[in-house]
Amino acid sequence: MLRLFVLWSCALHIDDTCVGHRWFMNAELIVSVSGIRDTTRDAAIEFAAEMDRRDVRLSLLVAPRLKGKYRLVDDLATQAWLRGRRARGDAIVLHGYDQAATKRRRAEFATLPKHEAKLRLTAADRVLEQVELRTRLFAAPRWDASAGAIAALPETGFRLALGLTSILDLERNAAQKSRVYGIGEGFRAEPWWCRALVMGAARTARRGGVLRLAVSAAQLQRSGPRQAMLDAVDLALFHGAVSDVYRWEPFDLVRAA
Repeated sequence: MLRLFVLWSCALHIDDTCVGHRWFMNAELIVSVSGIRDTTRDAAIEFAAEMDRRDVRLSLLVAPRLKGKYRLVDDLATQAWLRGRRARGDAIVLHGYDQAATKRRRAEFATLPKHEAKLRLTAADRVLEQVELRTRLFAAPRWDASAGAIAALPETGFRLALGLTSILDLERNAAQKSRVYGIGEGFRAEPWWCRALVMGAARTARRGGVLRLAVSAAQLQRSGPRQAMLDAVDLALFHGAVSDVYRWEPFDLVRAA
């Protein structure tokens, strides 16, 4: 299975060999779930079981604090489930720090200057380390991070920044273009949008690109969005997509490959 660093290399050093090779690649399927907490954990567990039956791994977007005074440090059951999923091959991605403290209709990291973003990232990193879920991957809430937040990420130890339309390797300063098809968490969830998502996922899978599907655990509690996400995954697999998770490859592994 091709690694993300190979794709980044193609994006940065385009030549006839690289471009020609991409036309024959199977699509890479990355499925992420956000908003996992005490009230949505059961829906996430059921969806993960569906993905297990399809041999599809998950990238689990985790925030230390959520609305309703939720604190991950106090939710031992969710902590244990997340650690178990990572042991099975799923990825943990930091997804903000304290979304409840953010102004309404504004994503937490969307407008932060560097120093404030660094404070939040440091605090979130400490919480995830405390609950044994530390990660070097970051996806801002609603996939929207300011330039200041992006600049603060490497200084707080993060290696990969996931945006709405790109995946940024912070160590190599290399970006891979790939958009997110999502339901909930800043994306719409109406039936027409769910249908459009399924069709868009099928097109990306046929073309052999990187297909990034995202769903909030709250939307997995609704039959329509949940079925749309399952249909999108099934169509991608039908077109030969290969399951993967968000990850960062160290330099020594890249050289060895």
